[in-house]
Amino acid sequence: MSTQFLKGNEAIAEAAILCGCRYFFGYPITPQNEIPEYFSKRLPEVGGTFIQAESEVASINMVYGASGAGARVMTSSSSPGMSLKMEGLSYIAGADLPCVLVNIVRSGPGLGGLQPSQGDYYQAVKGGGHGDYRCLVYSPTTVQEAIDLTQLAFDKADEYRMPAIILSDAIIGQMMEPAQLREKTPVKTDKSWATVGWKDKSRPRAVINSLHLDPVELEAKNLRRVERYNRIEESEVMYSAIGADRDILIVAYGIMARIARAVIEEEGAKLGAGLFNPISLWPYPYKELNAAAKGKKAVLCAELSTGQMIDDVRIAVAGEAPVMFYGRTGGIVPTEKDVYNEILRIKEAL
Repeated sequence: MSTQFLKGNEAIAEAAILCGCRYFFGYPITPQNEIPEYFSKRLPEVGGTFIQAESEVASINMVYGASGAGARVMTSSSSPGMSLKMEGLSYIAGADLPCVLVNIVRSGPGLGGLQPSQGDYYQAVKGGGHGDYRCLVYSPTTVQEAIDLTQLAFDKADEYRMPAIILSDAIIGQMMEPAQLREKTPVKTDKSWATVGWKDKSRPRAVINSLHLDPVELEAKNLRRVERYNRIEESEVMYSAIGADRDILIVAYGIMARIARAVIEEEGAKLGAGLFNPISLWPYPYKELNAAAKGKKAVLCAELSTGQMIDDVRIAVAGEAPVMFYGRTGGIVPTEKDVYNEILRIKEAL
């Protein structure tokens, strides 16, 4: 397995192919266009199917169909396009189907701009579509993490029969850096639920459906799903931490965590600051962040938004330390110096 110089979007697509994804349905929107473009060339080479649908609405419903037949399937988009997929995503979650969605986030709301943002946190983590459902949500800070988390997302989506989202941004998607790709055999899971024909009459006919007109039946279905979500919250949390024993703790994810990490690695000891980086945004590392926040003089939530993850940070910290916020929006990305100066400002205010 050799190290290659890879672009984030293309690396995500190849990682999906190397772990068994053979179907991609999508629609172009900047800054994720390299993902469908790459699939359009590579999938026919491996016996797969690429379709540029007539819309994002059509593409997510194609995902619904392919997943219902037991296939490993993926779609991708950027912020406005993801909004159009939300109804279909709710149907997929309601039918307990696995799939992977990639959101290379751009600034918003509305058409916004093409620059990076973290303004889609609520949409990904808190549902996005209608009804009681969850998605596994992973956020990479490097191209290598984008590769690894994409392959993990397929495995976990299959294991728990639910959608998984890679929540990235225009910087990770467009940047190039050294990374390694490896073929990964799909983890075998029971897909006897898949609609592949009723050849085996010893089992019930497979039916894919999210409509339950009997309220007792629907409540029971939702509660079984909640039990599954509770197991995930206990066993699937992912995070990293650097210098978490220091007085000030920065909490950041994705590209913002990457910028903060550079500051902490170079100046963290002198500043008395550390970093807590949630990698799984759902399930969120509430218990782990609470433990890390104990005894801190301040917890700083840093985001490329006006403040979305900060709600989960406050829940996790639960009064163990003052929670402060630093954010940029509109596509403006802070420098390492900006983060350094924000830490100095907090130290002076304490």
